[in-house]
This record gives sequence, structure tokens and C-alpha cells, in this order.
Amino acid sequence: MANLLALIHNETIKVWKKKRFAVIVLVLLVLIPVFVYAQMKVAQNNAAKFKDWRAEVQQRITDNTNALSSDRIPEEWKKWRRALVQQLQYYLDHDVNPDTPNAVTFTTSFLENAVTLFIPLMVLAVGSDLVSSERTAGTIKMLLTRPVRRWRILFSKTATLTLYVSLIVVTATAMCYAISGIAFGYEGWGVPVFVGFSLKGADMNTANVHAISQGVFLLMEMGLVWFSALVVAYIALMVSVLVRSTAASLTTMMAAVISGMILSNMASSWHSAKYLFNVNLDLTVYLQGTPPPIEGMTLGFSLAVLVAWGASALAVAFAVFTKQDMIQ
Repeated sequence: MANLLALIHNETIKVWKKKRFAVIVLVLLVLIPVFVYAQMKVAQNNAAKFKDWRAEVQQRITDNTNALSSDRIPEEWKKWRRALVQQLQYYLDHDVNPDTPNAVTFTTSFLENAVTLFIPLMVLAVGSDLVSSERTAGTIKMLLTRPVRRWRILFSKTATLTLYVSLIVVTATAMCYAISGIAFGYEGWGVPVFVGFSLKGADMNTANVHAISQGVFLLMEMGLVWFSALVVAYIALMVSVLVRSTAASLTTMMAAVISGMILSNMASSWHSAKYLFNVNLDLTVYLQGTPPPIEGMTLGFSLAVLVAWGASALAVAFAVFTKQDMIQ
């Protein structure tokens, strides 16, 4: 056990010395203020245009309802707009502002928009070359000639990767809250948000809708974002074991993540695409009843698909790393 902990400590130090995490923090320090400023301008424009949040929500309902009559809008987008209209109407009927401007709502919105691309790319900065970089540099020879079982070496890398994925999600959330709070204030943890919406055909089912606090909602989102990022990290680890080149490993995973965003918007009629991991990364859509990319997808289904992909990726990575010649 002590030997395994020493290996994990060594892998953690190696990743830290590459300064990848420092670069991630720097990127967040640059981009989050930009996002906050953009959101602040939107809030100011809405405040100047609407004296009351109810008028703003009603206008959004009207705009989306009018858009449903347009023949230029694809049916998939119309389905999303119908769901949005019914959700907004539910908030309006229950006198709850769905967009209360504060640091908590900004952070939840950031996580919702970052789960499919931004956070996975940050994860790839750490996990895409854990093995391939050592093969490129030649340090894998020294590592594998030590009297340590190969599975322990890869397990230490997997544990380190899990640690850094967790650190990335927590750091991004904390920085987002801290920076946005300067503009919007740090209140809002107890503001109610409704969850439990579900679609039945074109109608929104509100039978299971209930209110939870924004703080609980934020923790739920963090857990789902962390799980999606972890699966991406494990698949990246597998590719890093299979591919010798660091550049090829990173490019392969970036293409896979980006293609997931494209497929999510274009593959609504390709039902088999729902078994791809990159189409199931956005688990946050299920919290408030947003229509999934492909009809029939549910939170349980997406979690099962991601578990299958993550477990398979780890199985392949360990099988290849422990059995094949990794030195040549």
C-alpha cells in the first residue's frame, strides 16, 4: 500500500511540474471575467428594457412561441422551444424568477455551457499524454524496468488523473463563483429552482416537479459535470496508452469531444448515435427537462452509456499496458 501511495505521489508531482494545472487556472482567470462582463451587459440591457422580471419572462415566452410558426426552424429546435416555453410558463405561474442574477445562477449557467467542450478540453490538457509523453521522452523505459508491477504504475496514473479532474471541476466552480460574485453579489444559495420536468411527446410533464435550493442544484450540476469529465479523462488515458505520439493522442481526443457537440445538434434522427459517449456528455440537460439530443435518451441511459465507455476504456488501457511491449 505504501508503495502504491508513493507511486501516486510521484505521478501527482510529475503532472504538477508540467504546469498544466497552472495554465488551466490562468485560462480561467482570463476567460471567466469576459463571461461575467458579457452576462452583466445582458442583465443591464434587460433591466433597462424591462422594469419587472415577469415582463422579461413573458417576452421570452412570446418570442419562442412566435418562432414555432416559422418554417425555417428545424423540428428539433421547435421541440426545444416548446419545452422552454412550458418551463418558463411554470416559473411565471409560480412567481419564481428563473434567471435571478447572482453568483450562484451564473456559476450553474457556466457549468451547463462548459460541460460538453470547455471542461473536457481542460481535462485533456492533463490526461491526454500521461503515457504517450513518457514514451515520446523515453522515460517509460526507466519506469517499466523498476521492480513494480505494471498495473500498479497505470493505477497510480489513473488515480492521479481522477484527482486532477476533481480539482479542475472544483477550481473552475470556485473561481467562477468568486469572480462573478464581484459583479452579481454572493447571495442566491437559497433561491428556489424547479427540477423534475420531463417530456411526454410535445408536452411537458410537471407531475414530478419540485423546488430545491440553488445551492443544492449547483452541487448536483457539479457532480454530473465531474462524472462526464472523468469519463473523458479515462478515454483519453486509453488513447494515450494506445498511441505513441502525444500530439496524435491530444488531436484524437479533441476531435472526439468536438464531434460530440456537432452530433448533438445534427444527429437527432440517427438513433444509434445515442450510444456514443460524446453525445451523452451533457448530463445537466436532464435536471430541468431540456430535450435530450436524441429522443428516448434519459439520465439513467446516459449514465449507463458513460459508465460502459469509461469501464471499457480502463479495461483496454490496463490490458494493453500490462501485456504489450510499451518500450519500443
